[in-house]
Amino acid sequence: MTELAVQPSAVATRWWRDAVIYQVYVRSFADGNGDGIGDLLGVRSRLRYLSDLGVDAIWLTPFYPSPMADFGYDVADYRDVDPLFGSLADAQALIADAHRLGLRIIVDVVPNHTSDRHPWFEAALRAGPGSPERERYIFREGKGAAGELPPNDWESIFGGPAWTRVEDGQWYLHLFAPEQPDLNWEHPEVHEEFAGVLRFWLDLGVDGFRIDVAHGMVKAPGLPDVGARGQAEMIGTQVVPFFDQDGVHEIHRAWRRILDSYEGERIGVAEAWAPSPERLANYVRPDELHQAFNFHFLKTPWDAARFREVIDESVRTSALVGAPPTWVLSNHDVKRHVTRYGDGERGLRRARAAALLMLALPGSAYIYQGEELGLPEVLDLPEQYLQDPQRLRDPDSGRDGCRVPLPWTTAGEPPYGFTPPGSYESWLPMPPDWRGLSVEAQLRDGASMLSLYRTALALRREHPELGDGTLTWLDSPAGTLAFRRGDAFACVLNMTPEWVEIGPGHGDLLLASGGPETAGGVVRIAPDSATWWTARDV
Repeated sequence: MTELAVQPSAVATRWWRDAVIYQVYVRSFADGNGDGIGDLLGVRSRLRYLSDLGVDAIWLTPFYPSPMADFGYDVADYRDVDPLFGSLADAQALIADAHRLGLRIIVDVVPNHTSDRHPWFEAALRAGPGSPERERYIFREGKGAAGELPPNDWESIFGGPAWTRVEDGQWYLHLFAPEQPDLNWEHPEVHEEFAGVLRFWLDLGVDGFRIDVAHGMVKAPGLPDVGARGQAEMIGTQVVPFFDQDGVHEIHRAWRRILDSYEGERIGVAEAWAPSPERLANYVRPDELHQAFNFHFLKTPWDAARFREVIDESVRTSALVGAPPTWVLSNHDVKRHVTRYGDGERGLRRARAAALLMLALPGSAYIYQGEELGLPEVLDLPEQYLQDPQRLRDPDSGRDGCRVPLPWTTAGEPPYGFTPPGSYESWLPMPPDWRGLSVEAQLRDGASMLSLYRTALALRREHPELGDGTLTWLDSPAGTLAFRRGDAFACVLNMTPEWVEIGPGHGDLLLASGGPETAGGVVRIAPDSATWWTARDV
């Protein structure tokens, strides 16, 4: 049997190297006060669910004061809580409750841009051209005879130009919505402000930060033109002058020094897009951040050869800098993977198999709320509910469908326990057929997606081979993947639409997403399924 060993650097295992981290999209997780919008009180009320699920940490999306032009990623005050989500006291209580249950808390920080309602930007507009206040942002004179044209050809990620003109004739840069002006990270006050923000939340006990647009704070000198249209589609595949500039790494090194100055191994997680895996690995060098999201894995189509290629490349490049790989199937910015994998029964089968694959791989895994319930993308939301600014670029790229609130109970009508008793409205409407996908319904069904996740996470904790460590590929039929973790654990994934036979050398079956069948010592793996074994050979 031919084996290929993939060996990360030998680094002492720490909690973040093999943690399973659950993303809470706060608006849609649980509503504690009955206004139809998820909040910190709602998250607190469901912490026991997350503890019982078996995750190690919770990542909370932004809950800071914000006009909500981009649902909280336009921050007006980095040291407080928006009344929509509760109070600073609620945040402190949530952190304390989570820690009592053995759960760590990671919060979002948004350093590339602020809200246009941030006091700094309001002061910049009042102060006018050439003022110290404007130096905190990226203001420029326009092109053309009267400055009527944008300073360069950069496009907003949300569509249209990345520049907006103000009354006095200058233009300001916003790589996202006009309500999200980009900060000027060449200004020392910006560095000082965010160092203070990090320390504020670390002092309150948070265990780390997910850094939004971690690749975006530094722009190429002179702000040169890209020279092409469709720039949002270039991100992560081509070099662009507004993302992944070398200067961002000095910022992350400074932040790592702050994190390391606190006890308890506080971490930084980069949301970073880079044109190559090697460039992405730069964000997790030993003196920078601890993890970076693996979007290449998320975007991989349902094909065994493609998955193996991405897994090999991810493990190889992270090992170059001694970091653990990370794995993620969905988040609040992409269509849910049940739908991406084919929707319906086929999408659900593949999603179950993908969960076992992800949780068997070396490194750390991220679960987006609702994937443990097998929730699909909601593709038929009424037009009046669609609010995502990304729809300005392309109506089909809107992210509302993956942000529909979670169903918790089977009682009554939607929103099925997302709101307290007596409240029946949620900020995005829930499909009526989600009753059967609710937490309550799935906890009663030993074959449900939720039961699969709970069992897999429990086994992951019980088996020392899982989590951080090595991966060894095993020979397997075309269209399948088979690998060993340590000496006594193996995962076999069948990504074909047919039953596939594997040899008689398997051990005891630990867990299966579907099937398998055994007859005469021969094991057949079901289509679009994954199995976990205690085995030396498969």
